[in-house]
Amino acid sequence: MTENNENEAIGRLKAEMETICAGCQEKLDELIAKSDNCAPLVLSELLALPGPELKKTLSEIKEKKIVKAVKKARGALREKRDELNKLMGDSASQESEEPEHHSTEQDLIQNRINKMERVRARGDEPFKYTFERSCSLLDARKAFEKAEGESDDPDSIDVEVTVAGRMVAFREQGKVSFADLRDESAGIQLFFRKNNLGDEAYENLRDLDIGDFIGVTGQVFRTKRGEISVRAESYTILTKTLRALPEKFHGLTDTETRYRRRYLDLVANPEVMDVFRKRIAMVSAMREWLTDRGFLEVETPMLHHIAGGATARPFITHHNTYNQDFYLRVAPELSLKRLIVGGFERVFEINRCFRNEGVDTRHNPEFTTMELYEAYQDYMGLMDETEEMLAYIIEKVNGSLQFEYQGTTIDATRPWKRMTLFEAIRRFAGIDLEPLKDDREEAAKLAKRIGCDVDASMGYGKIVDEVMSEKVQPELVQPTFLYDYPLEISPLAKKKRGNPAITERFQPFIGCLEVGNAFSELNDPIDQRERFTDQMRQREMGDDEAQCLDEDFIYALEVGMPPTAGLGIGIDRLAMLLTDSASIREVIFFPQLRTLH
Repeated sequence: MTENNENEAIGRLKAEMETICAGCQEKLDELIAKSDNCAPLVLSELLALPGPELKKTLSEIKEKKIVKAVKKARGALREKRDELNKLMGDSASQESEEPEHHSTEQDLIQNRINKMERVRARGDEPFKYTFERSCSLLDARKAFEKAEGESDDPDSIDVEVTVAGRMVAFREQGKVSFADLRDESAGIQLFFRKNNLGDEAYENLRDLDIGDFIGVTGQVFRTKRGEISVRAESYTILTKTLRALPEKFHGLTDTETRYRRRYLDLVANPEVMDVFRKRIAMVSAMREWLTDRGFLEVETPMLHHIAGGATARPFITHHNTYNQDFYLRVAPELSLKRLIVGGFERVFEINRCFRNEGVDTRHNPEFTTMELYEAYQDYMGLMDETEEMLAYIIEKVNGSLQFEYQGTTIDATRPWKRMTLFEAIRRFAGIDLEPLKDDREEAAKLAKRIGCDVDASMGYGKIVDEVMSEKVQPELVQPTFLYDYPLEISPLAKKKRGNPAITERFQPFIGCLEVGNAFSELNDPIDQRERFTDQMRQREMGDDEAQCLDEDFIYALEVGMPPTAGLGIGIDRLAMLLTDSASIREVIFFPQLRTLH
């Protein structure tokens, strides 16, 4: 076969494939229009799915004629593709689903590129620099509803808008077409008619794809079916998308893909944006509460010479110019307390912290906390303030002090429950560890007896903490403060007045989640040095989470720090509660995941 004949044959086959797709899409639209329970379908997007996913999608469609039409088109396209591959000498043509998927995906991308080039050939730019909107889609809807409420004659309503957004659906019905447009605020239906646009502009609608960003000018009206719509008088492509969006009507459901490509998650699942809006509102409410009470927001370093401020394993990085290793911040505590030494009396920081530890539904190696420090305050006074602040945030964000979390109603009405840590262990674990501070072996024996994991490296304090985590925390559904923790696991907290074996420390729990940590801050430099020295001994014994001796911080305490209370709140966990999310990854835009190879 000559080169010209071969090119003609290839062109003929491609044209036949386009005809098959167009014919099937027309058939689908016709069948769907007659169906009461099937949403619009786009054939090209269906065929872009991997075999198993396509099979699952088709199994969910109740109309057998629709399923039959898709399968028929798929078979016909496979035959044409095999002919095309054979003609082009493609030895990779196989029967398996995966090569078919890749081929279809590349075909779809090329199809969109062809449309992009057609747009450019008309003298238009498919990737605009700017676009001036008259309003958001939500404001367009509100403006029409306001005008509608003030008028007795629907035909007299005159609301012209210029709007923009992503096209998430498109339906063609002869000389009219409909599209669904969505921006950050809302969605609206677009109505395209040849009489309004003109023949050429209407024909050019064929170069639009689902996912494209477009701008539209037109009158807002209500259709006979009651749908607020924009009757397009003109439109323009703002951004041509080259990849198909996730299959719209069944959404993006693969959890791994949702986290790894959050942008697709936000497009395919608009409710995910609501989760993050609520998180943002939560942080704003927290900042508002603090600044209204005279707390100053500050910034402290992310790179530390010494990993301190929390019991955690750090990440290590290297500064080339200084030729020195640094630690990514595990907590801002020591820097913030230096500011109290310097004369600030109320400071807070909403910050990113990094801990090189395990990953689960409650832990991410990169996370956000709010830490505050208040001079002339102790842990009991700060407990009252913490309760007030958290109740304020919950009500401000959710509109009520009662909310649902994982099937349980949480009531944050004050006052919250308060009990000592050892009282809670006696109540929920059925053992008494308080008298055993000098008998580590007996404490370990009791903990093992109730099913807690205890290893030889764990001291008395760690055993108490393990029992609390395993047996007490799962019982703390309603907002509860536990306070007075063992000295061994609280190296930065003051000893309790009248009982030097424990510290003035508390933690708030809601919905079985630990959402904070606070204490009367240790400001005795001699005592602090002894605590750091003990932590160093624990490091030498193999505890790589124990803290290091920070000589500069000791120096700062020797300069003098007033009586101070400090609090840390886990922003991510609080967001989990207020958005009813079971996993911390649901409330972090881009959670850390293992790299795919």
